Amino acid sequence: MSTHTSSRAPADAGPVLLTGKTAGVVLAAILIAAFMELLDATIVSVAAPAIAADLGAGEAAIQWMLAGYTLAVGSGLITGGRLGDQFGRRRVFLLGLGAFMLASAGCGLAPSSGVLVGMRLAQGLAGGLMIPQVFGVIRASFAPEARARALGAYGAVLGLASVAGPLLGGVLVETDPLGLGWRAIFWVNVPVAIAGLVIAARFMPESRTPSGARLDLTGAVLAACAAVLLLLPLVQGRDWGWPWWGFAVLACAVPVGALFLVTQRRLAARGGQPILDPALLRVRAFAAGLSVCLLFFGALGAFFLLLSVYLQLGTGRDALDTGLLILPYAVGSILTSSAGARFASRALLVSGSLILAASQVVLLLLIREGTPGFWALAVPLFFGGAGLGLTAPSLINVVLAGVPGRHAGTAGGVLTTVTQLGNALGVAVLGSVFFARLDDAPAPPPYGDALAAILPWQIACYVAAAALMFLLPKTAASHP
Repeated sequence: MSTHTSSRAPADAGPVLLTGKTAGVVLAAILIAAFMELLDATIVSVAAPAIAADLGAGEAAIQWMLAGYTLAVGSGLITGGRLGDQFGRRRVFLLGLGAFMLASAGCGLAPSSGVLVGMRLAQGLAGGLMIPQVFGVIRASFAPEARARALGAYGAVLGLASVAGPLLGGVLVETDPLGLGWRAIFWVNVPVAIAGLVIAARFMPESRTPSGARLDLTGAVLAACAAVLLLLPLVQGRDWGWPWWGFAVLACAVPVGALFLVTQRRLAARGGQPILDPALLRVRAFAAGLSVCLLFFGALGAFFLLLSVYLQLGTGRDALDTGLLILPYAVGSILTSSAGARFASRALLVSGSLILAASQVVLLLLIREGTPGFWALAVPLFFGGAGLGLTAPSLINVVLAGVPGRHAGTAGGVLTTVTQLGNALGVAVLGSVFFARLDDAPAPPPYGDALAAILPWQIACYVAAAALMFLLPKTAASHP
């Protein structure tokens, strides 16, 4: 039995399990939120050239629109999960969703690229609050059978968002609804978020974990500072002219990172719950998994942004054509992701990463030959998506099979955060290589040459990730 009154149940009365229509309604609300967050991670890639032209945004601002968002999401995931455990998942979910809606409206109203980047950071932080509650609510408020179906639905939403992001971005930019242009990609979030807020406020039960880990605010701040010190000069260095103090800022990331590890070690020694327990770094599977996540998602992070810039500014395609060209990649990912998740194994991870590398080799050869047509590009993009589907859904689960069960929750949170950091680093580093190639060349800008300059680095990252995957367990395993 479950009705909307369950949302008013005291948190210490035990978990309220949702059933029937109420379970479906609550699941719809949290999947709406997950869909929006995933959509906004990809939709900006296709719209980036239109945004840059309208706001006069420089290359660094374009990179920050993506890197800042993913970095902010990653910075907030572990902290957001612990806030939900302590103060109530329903409460934090509503706060995160409301903040995401307001930040989306702020993006839609942004008068300059600087304001837009700031609003994207706010969006990412709100997403970092919101997304951990999706899993927390499913775990706390759904019966085991319904929980499995809910997680399957979340996987389907992942696939749908990967398809919808580039395609919806292209449609909205080209059709120019209500004269909004690229701003429509952000305004579309507002009515959807309002629906999610109304449903969640009415039907979602409150739940928390009173004995759960307390918030490690010092660790969260130090980790975020280290990431910003690392990314800031990588993205802005070219605009700054690579001054000495830019390299000094980059160097400061090392002592701040070291201080982060010291505070984590001390907190663990006192019996606390750090964001990253240093003991995990001595676990081979976890240490290798961190490197794999950074390399794999770092190679992936900038790809759609730079491919979109190449397709629109380099080949003259419009935003809709660009979205349609990226569609085969998403279709390939959807077709293989269920197998990747179901038969999670080291062999599939290695195969997926090498397939991705091979697809990039073909793409590199095509671009060097000239301006490839739709089907010439669609084939390697499809196989690249298929490789992604074999790897991404199960990578973290395979890594966790080599982590002691008592550390599985913490390790999973750290690995998920590192995937976001890898995305942001990829945008920063590969984006800098791409735009530097354009800056150094005479007019007209050689967008094909710029894309060809980053593809070998992506290929190397996928191959290196595949090699490191041999240090991971052979199959995924569930922890108690």
